[in-house]
Amino acid sequence: MLPIYYTSHKRTLIWKRRRMSHIRARYHPFLFAMMALSAMAELGLSAFLVSKGNEQKIWPSARYHVLLIMFLFNASWTVLFSTVYLLYMVDGASHLLADMASSVAWLVVTITLWGTATGLMHHTRSGGNCANLPTLSECRQSLTVEALGWTELGLCSLNLLLTCAWIFTTRNKMGDSRRMV
Repeated sequence: MLPIYYTSHKRTLIWKRRRMSHIRARYHPFLFAMMALSAMAELGLSAFLVSKGNEQKIWPSARYHVLLIMFLFNASWTVLFSTVYLLYMVDGASHLLADMASSVAWLVVTITLWGTATGLMHHTRSGGNCANLPTLSECRQSLTVEALGWTELGLCSLNLLLTCAWIFTTRNKMGDSRRMV
């Protein structure tokens, strides 16, 4: 039972806090999990292609080799930080990395990395029509690397858009929305 000095206004604020965290809990962990899983797939494929190219010492171009290494870095970066954010959100404790400002900053850096790598890969990879090639050809693997890069860019952009929208709506309703947890 609430003490008498609690007004209906304070009960409404308590209710709003619960509702806002429920909204956050619906999409934020899901998007970070999707980002981590997609980056793990990207990491595996990129590592395979780099290993295969180093073993055979055959690269379509030096730029392609460097871009695959950049994709490896981007995938490692995304797996590490999205998993850390996901664990902090599931933990529910207040951590510096669970701060909304750090989340937005990390997403902006990640979007820049994925956008740069994927845009350059689009103009660097050899071929685009893999119709007459075997299913497990280098052409299809290159297309998959690029497709996973665009997927990561889209997931990061969607996450940033929804995070900024959440900050904007909760700032107007609750005052301080810098903390997620």
